[in-house]
Amino acid sequence: MANTQKLDTHHKALTLNLDPSIFGSFAEIGAGQEVARWFLLVGGASGTVAKAISAYDKAVSDDLYGAGTRYVSKQRLQAMLDKEWAELQIQLGKTRGPQTRFFSFADTVTARNYAGTNDANGWMGLRFQRQPGGPPHDVFLHINLRDPANVLQQEAIGVLGVNLIFAAFYQLETKESFLEGLAQDVVRDRIEVDFVELRGPAFSGWDHQTLLAHLVQSGYAEAVWFTAKGEAGPPSELLHNRPVVLAPGYFGHVDSAHAQIHSQMIAAAIQELLKELGEAGAAPVGIFCLTATSLGTGTPNPDIPDLLRRIGPLLERGGDVLLFRERELYAMTGLVNRYTKAPLRFVAGLSLLIRAFVDPYGNLEGRRFEALARLFGQNARVYAYPMAARDLQEWIESNSVTGWEWSETNGWVSAEQLRHIPPLGHLYAYLLANNFFVSMKNPTDATAPPASVYMLD
Repeated sequence: MANTQKLDTHHKALTLNLDPSIFGSFAEIGAGQEVARWFLLVGGASGTVAKAISAYDKAVSDDLYGAGTRYVSKQRLQAMLDKEWAELQIQLGKTRGPQTRFFSFADTVTARNYAGTNDANGWMGLRFQRQPGGPPHDVFLHINLRDPANVLQQEAIGVLGVNLIFAAFYQLETKESFLEGLAQDVVRDRIEVDFVELRGPAFSGWDHQTLLAHLVQSGYAEAVWFTAKGEAGPPSELLHNRPVVLAPGYFGHVDSAHAQIHSQMIAAAIQELLKELGEAGAAPVGIFCLTATSLGTGTPNPDIPDLLRRIGPLLERGGDVLLFRERELYAMTGLVNRYTKAPLRFVAGLSLLIRAFVDPYGNLEGRRFEALARLFGQNARVYAYPMAARDLQEWIESNSVTGWEWSETNGWVSAEQLRHIPPLGHLYAYLLANNFFVSMKNPTDATAPPASVYMLD
């Protein structure tokens, strides 16, 4: 067993080169051949590298791995691993198979272009054996590159690739040790990992939803996507070039009454957005949103079982869910606008609207004004869902919020009927008058459920 105590990239690559039981191939498209380069640089590469290939030309790539998929996609990564793994078994299975743990590493990446106008991201994967002749295991990662320069992004890819191979062979005791080894020296500051998929018997006890939540909770991703409608992926695949409705909330109640109202709220918001878009607009996607950060000052962040307890019922009803690392709406706006320039709309109860409006935002230099500028700076609006007056009063008192007053109609309060005393009230009135806050109509059904179920937060 190798000494795995905080080895740097150089010593990780060297340790792998000096392990006579590990041998494999490298296939890299985009951002150079930075992973293979580490193994060639540190010495002893003949002990690890069977082949290193880089099929940059599209025709060459199609000839090797098949046409019909995007070049930076999970499908292309899968094809690369399938091809390289099959060749490794054919070429070396008989001669080295009984004593070798084979691996095939692949990545397909679009790093920063010369003009800096592209979305620097990619897919990275590994197929490997834990024992000679054993079954293969797969790791698939989607990554976003955060470095400002192409050469720095290439370097980061190299570090992450070495980390992945090293962690697969030496740090599989727990999901925490594996992800910590994967992230060392590069994830968070330089690379974001917003999707992971693991296959093979060694991962049989590792729950996929728990892994996704761990990416957010540990700071490896700004958000991850949960879906009940098929195969999940990174948030970019859900949001790409689409109008979006986000329904942020705590979703602590899982009963049928709350479930019905949650669905009604997001459906009403989608219909409101469709009216704005007209016939020419693309179909909006509606997404429930939770945060991995505590909503209250001084209270601990929710643990993963609690997050999954609240996410599960939303998925069971067929909803898509984004789990965000940050709680602020402007942070959600920033992530969505990375992937679409189409309209973004939030749908929120009055309680969440008040919370977002009066928060002092002490973490921002420009405080409340900077937060609002970030929230509304990229074609975003908030659809404000009404609330029963008695529940609004109860929420105001329980949260020690001051300065708000309102009128009501049939026991309900809309955003138009809500006011704040000056001078902050002038800002609220301005946002309402200019449709940054869009007041949705009060319910007319006298038998509507208690308004507490309308409080998404």
